[in-house]
Amino acid sequence: MIVNITDYGNENDKYFVEYSVKDLTSNQMEFLHNNLDEETKIENGIFMLKMYFDEMLYPFQSDVAQFRIADFISREEIEMNVFLSSFLQDM
Repeated sequence: MIVNITDYGNENDKYFVEYSVKDLTSNQMEFLHNNLDEETKIENGIFMLKMYFDEMLYPFQSDVAQFRIADFISREEIEMNVFLSSFLQDM
């Protein structure tokens, strides 16, 4: 599984992070799409996930995050990979 952040920011006063997830089987994508509460879609064999955050929980809101944005993006991608992997164990 390869997780990448494709977009993040503030949209209509909501903070969000959008992820693309590659190298999943069609069964895994359908399982995630049907069982996650977040906004999801499957597009051209790629699972897309969009999560919304309160300002206090938004991972990129700090000054340190802006200074070291690549590190924060990498950490978020790793954390999402671990979360989705553990979620798929229930499949």
